[in-house]
Amino acid sequence: MRIAVGQFASAQEWDANLKTCREMIDGAVAGGADLLVLPEGALALFVDEPARIREAAQPLDGPFVSGLVEHTRGSNTTVIAGVHVPAGDGRVSNVLVAARDGEIVATYTKLHLYDAFGRRESDNVVPGTNPPVVIDCAGWKVGLMTCYDVRFPELARLLADQGAQVIALPAAWVRGPAKEWHWEVMVTARALENTCYVAASGECGRRNIGASMIVDPLGITRARLGDAPGLLWSDASADELANARRTLPVLENRRFAVDPRLERHA
Repeated sequence: MRIAVGQFASAQEWDANLKTCREMIDGAVAGGADLLVLPEGALALFVDEPARIREAAQPLDGPFVSGLVEHTRGSNTTVIAGVHVPAGDGRVSNVLVAARDGEIVATYTKLHLYDAFGRRESDNVVPGTNPPVVIDCAGWKVGLMTCYDVRFPELARLLADQGAQVIALPAAWVRGPAKEWHWEVMVTARALENTCYVAASGECGRRNIGASMIVDPLGITRARLGDAPGLLWSDASADELANARRTLPVLENRRFAVDPRLERHA
C-alpha cells in the first residue's frame, strides 16, 4: 500500500482549507497513493479563540465535508481528515472522516480530549463514545486515532486486536517544552509495540509543530516533515509487516488483554 501524509496550517476560513485539502488530494492521487492522511481540525482553526470552533463547525453533509468527499470521486485513494461537527449541547464533536470515490466510508469521533498542559479541549468538544474504528483500504486494515489518543496505548492495542496493520493518526500537536519529543516517542512506540505502520499527520503553523511521520512496524521512521506544509510518502509492504510480526511477536507473547469498556470522561 502506498501511503501519503499531508501537512498544512489550517486557516480560519473553511473554503481556504478545502482548497488546500483538494490540492493535497490531487497530489496524492497523482502519486498513486492508496491512503492519504490529512490533519486534525482541517475545517478551521482559531489559535487564540478556540471557542469559535463552535460557530465554525459544520455537519457531515455541510459544504466542507461534502466538497472534500466529492473531490475523491473517481479515485481509489482513501482520504482521512479531521473536522468539527455540531453536537447536541452547543459544543462540537471532533470527527475523523474517511472518504473514497465520492462516499464517506467511515467516521470516528475522538475519544480522548486534550485536557492537559493547561488546555481544556472538553470546554468546546464532546468526547466520543464509539468503539475503535478499523476500515478496509486497498486490502489493508487501517485503524483510526486522533492526536491526543496517541498517549493512550490501550486504544492502539484495541485497534491491533481488530486487525489494524496501519494506524492513521491525524493531529494538531500543540507546541511546548519537549512536546515534539513526546510526539516522536509516542508515534514510534505505538508502531513498535503493535508491530504496525503509523501514518501521522501533524498540522503545522503558529500553534502546532507539524512533524508528520510515517513509521514502520519495527519503529523506524520512513519519512518525516519539519514545520512547513507538504506531502510525504512511504510504501507499506505485506511481507515486511509479516516479517516484523514474526521477528518480534509481541502480539502473540503478551499476557494481558485490553478491556474495551469505556471509562467516564471527567
